[in-house]
Amino acid sequence: MIAIAHTVKEARKYITEWKKQGLSIGLVPTMGYLHEGHMSLVKRARQENGKVVVSVFVNPMQFSPNEDLDQYPRDFDADTRLCHENGVDLILHPEPPEMYPDGFCSFVDMTGPTAELCGKSRPIHFRGVCTVVNKLFNIVQPDRAYFGQKDAQQLAVIRRMVCDLNMSIEIVGCPIIREEDGLARSSRNKYLNEEERKAALILSRSVFLGKEMAEEGEKDARKICLAMRRLIETEPLARVDYVEAVDFSTIQKVDAVQGETLFAIAVYIGKTRLIDNFIVKAIS
Repeated sequence: MIAIAHTVKEARKYITEWKKQGLSIGLVPTMGYLHEGHMSLVKRARQENGKVVVSVFVNPMQFSPNEDLDQYPRDFDADTRLCHENGVDLILHPEPPEMYPDGFCSFVDMTGPTAELCGKSRPIHFRGVCTVVNKLFNIVQPDRAYFGQKDAQQLAVIRRMVCDLNMSIEIVGCPIIREEDGLARSSRNKYLNEEERKAALILSRSVFLGKEMAEEGEKDARKICLAMRRLIETEPLARVDYVEAVDFSTIQKVDAVQGETLFAIAVYIGKTRLIDNFIVKAIS
């Protein structure tokens, strides 16, 4: 039977017992409304750990006042069923006052990797991400934590935080899971109407174009980004937030493919902001 903890105290009872038994713990942090992308992280965690914890928490700290906190999709019953079917041992499902009680005034902030891409248009976002992930790490004390490549900047930021703060946690990045037609799986896809859903395919089409150019030997990152942007701009319902090439570890802009280069896009389809990306490893 899957266990559900709504408080830190409840979660720590399980964690303490598992630690006594010498079991490794894998953590999959989520904001819920789970789909196959999340389950790919769970399956990886299940393979590599004695126990698997999934956190389901829509983190208010990473939303600006004009963003979709209240509308963000939630279905905890469905989340619980999926977790049960995929072998999760514990769901940590706290309410905001449990994570941020009265008087809360401590934050984990970062410069550098948070300044570009989503950090430009969502300036408080990564402070909220780093703070809540740090809290989850302290509560669950995982040996490994699993994050999807779709949120590639988040993955890079968490890796930097773990390194800088000397945390003994392995951060495991997992591949993007796509729909049959190529669209990256996302909880925000629910916002799209039928016409917008078709238009959203311009994101994956541009990603596949850029990846093909890079695989065929194009080293000029600016040319790849320009080709991707021009393709996106052919879709009337699309509005580009950014199309950028950055070093995957530092999230600093690059002009040429070198090391691990992240090509990342954020595009509004109607009112819905979607992201996608691909990573190129340069052959030295």
